[in-house]
Amino acid sequence: MPTGLAIVLALAASYVVGSIDFAVIVARMHGVDIRTEGSGNPGASNVLRTIGKFPAAMVFVLDMLKGFIGSAMVTVAAADTGSGITHWAFAGGLAAVVGHCYPLFHKFKGGKGVATGAGVLLWGSPIVGLIDIATWFLVVALTKTASIGSLVILVITIPLLIWQGVTGPSLVWIGLILVLVLWRHRQNITRMARGSEEKVSA
Repeated sequence: MPTGLAIVLALAASYVVGSIDFAVIVARMHGVDIRTEGSGNPGASNVLRTIGKFPAAMVFVLDMLKGFIGSAMVTVAAADTGSGITHWAFAGGLAAVVGHCYPLFHKFKGGKGVATGAGVLLWGSPIVGLIDIATWFLVVALTKTASIGSLVILVITIPLLIWQGVTGPSLVWIGLILVLVLWRHRQNITRMARGSEEKVSA
């Protein structure tokens, strides 16, 4: 198979993998439609608020795996190019995050992409991924607000990647991921400005 076609197919597969909404699946296992509970967002934070810690941890890990697997698939597909592997990893990660936010299987109404984006970083730049995840948990523990943790890692990710030597097209792809995640948090930002954002301990 030509490398270009393999990359296109891998990007499409990454989007499909990203479209698997584990928050919806895990919540249904507990008899809950997560899209009608709490904030209505099909993500780990809403699962934590409405169902509990263990189901939320399952969703968080599985959502990270979507980004990790999507990045890995496109990296493998691009291996014959001999260069730009990290660049393709982030391109595949973007496809997975788009799938998570606009899932094929759920009428294009998905989550916000934070955990899936973390999975992308764990594949493409593991140190940055680990720092982002640790920072998110620390900020959420201190503020009890998941969206604040998400916004903090949006700010620190690009500088961390540059520190790790990531340049060129890779930064463009990860920048698009960050812009998408920021867009998905626009309602959270509005609620924070009004002082009505939900706490994870609610």
